[in-house]
Amino acid sequence: MSESAGGPLPPQSSSTLYRAAPRWHRRGHAPEPGRQRGGPRRALRRACLVVLVLAVLLAAVVGATWIWAGTQLRETAAFAGDDVRSEAGEGTNWLVIGTDTRSDLSADEREELHVGGAGERNTDTMMLLHYGDAGPYLVSIPRDSYVTVPGHGKAKINSAYALGGPKLLTRTVEAATGLRLDHYAEVDFHGFVGVVDALDGVEICLDAPLKDEKAGADLRAGCQTLDGRQALAFVRARYSDPEGDLGRVRRQRQLLSALVHEATGPATLLNPFRLHGFLDATLEALTVDNGTGVPSLTRMAWEIRGLTGGDGGTATVPVTNAGLSVPGAGDVVVWDRSRAGELFDQLRRDVPITATEVK
Repeated sequence: MSESAGGPLPPQSSSTLYRAAPRWHRRGHAPEPGRQRGGPRRALRRACLVVLVLAVLLAAVVGATWIWAGTQLRETAAFAGDDVRSEAGEGTNWLVIGTDTRSDLSADEREELHVGGAGERNTDTMMLLHYGDAGPYLVSIPRDSYVTVPGHGKAKINSAYALGGPKLLTRTVEAATGLRLDHYAEVDFHGFVGVVDALDGVEICLDAPLKDEKAGADLRAGCQTLDGRQALAFVRARYSDPEGDLGRVRRQRQLLSALVHEATGPATLLNPFRLHGFLDATLEALTVDNGTGVPSLTRMAWEIRGLTGGDGGTATVPVTNAGLSVPGAGDVVVWDRSRAGELFDQLRRDVPITATEVK
């Protein structure tokens, strides 16, 4: 029996000694060096907790960013009264336009971007985005399409904006197509350049070189990353394109799809700094109708992203003459009324497009 400074220890039973012994001693072996109780399970729990905390923080940052974006969104009254509008169909329709506004550009900026003088405000790009049970479909409307502009007779469709702003433009598109537009989104020249640059450029693949002195395009064949200035030249080039405006609208769809794909990718969405920079540039460039908010814009972006994944397709309004000369209007694009009517009817009914080629 051992003793302590205070005297002999009281006797203990063998069962008491057994219960006091460490488990490893009772099992007859010591723990592995460096091993802690609950090792792998405890480490896994800690890792899961860290991931959960990071996910919550990321969600909070992204959520705050979207809320901020909603307060900064620029809106406009884009639709006329219901008494002059087309009846609603199935699915959702957006009118997405790019304006060639130059009044806010300096002389040096206009020279750098190859956009000419200040001039009046016209629509340089015009697309219908449809989604629902069918689609998504992104349909280009040639800017020189010769249609009836309410109150102004026959004219190029891109002149409607200059004559009466978004309200006259949406009314013109609805009258020409028979489609009810649900949303309107407008991007201007200078802002477009900033959006692309905020994403550090977008990747575009070309089958052949593209050179257009008037638009400032000088791009090699193959895949390459375009900065904002190059992207603007890419979507504006038409004078060196044998298909003219029809070739340009295809490039516009290609660039829009590439831009949205980059903006909705993990490199942007999971990087709060890049996401904020992209949203800041987009809000500077974008104007929407006063019924559109961030959730609607997010849905639109994901639908366009679906195009790059093989969903739906892209098309152009069918035409019979892409260069008819009309006194007072210049060269205009004439729609194939039968096939175009069938296309718009299929969009209205939200069924797969068969009236024209879909890519």
